[in-house]
Amino acid sequence: MAIKFKNLPPLTDEEEAEIQRQIASDPDAPEATDEQLAQAKPFKEVFPDLYESIQRSRGRPRVDKPKEAVTLRVDPDTLARFKATGKDWRAKMAEALDAAKP
Repeated sequence: MAIKFKNLPPLTDEEEAEIQRQIASDPDAPEATDEQLAQAKPFKEVFPDLYESIQRSRGRPRVDKPKEAVTLRVDPDTLARFKATGKDWRAKMAEALDAAKP
């Protein structure tokens, strides 16, 4: 594991003892015993329904026919005419290409 704060000096024995004392004195967060750690189970196993409810899918949904990115050289006048049609000029160009299918 990478050290996060390389430029900080290591803790002294006194500082470490103070940290451990504060941990031990916190009644709301006692340190887990070896027995407790041995009995620990993953959240997914203990609460499977809750785990499933908080899972979220990543990325865009899959489509049946995904579009393919291509590079196409077009006359500047042709491109300007399509761009002049508005925001969805790419869709209109795709429709024109579909209509011209051999």
